[in-house]
Amino acid sequence: MEALLSQFSFLSEQALQDKNFDPSTIEDLMKLFEIESYKAWAAAELEQDREVEEAEAGMQEAEEYLDSVMETAMDEFRRFEEELERMAKDEMENLVQTAERARKMGNLMEKGASVASKKYIEAALNSATASMKSAWKGLSSGKVHPS
Repeated sequence: MEALLSQFSFLSEQALQDKNFDPSTIEDLMKLFEIESYKAWAAAELEQDREVEEAEAGMQEAEEYLDSVMETAMDEFRRFEEELERMAKDEMENLVQTAERARKMGNLMEKGASVASKKYIEAALNSATASMKSAWKGLSSGKVHPS
């Protein structure tokens, strides 16, 4: 393009100095400018297309990376969720076992209290029976208690 500009400057000076200057030489030079402009435009368009393709490839790569990161995060979340569910299940089973042991202990304590209560009642009845027998013996023998 620089060579065309210098040629244009040369022809412009020649046109000013030479009265017999043929204007078709400038027209030929203008056609060369037009051709050079189209070449530059085509090169710029190719460069733009290349940059667009590079940008699209970069976007595709970024999307793939994002998908990969998201998939990894989801896998980690699923593992965390499964671990949490397992821990909750273990804790629930532990609580159920503790409750079952407490229920059994309560039943045993109830049975123990029931047995102790029956023995106490039996002992009280035996004591009352013995006292009654003793009282009947005293009444039947005619002896009266000094109080």
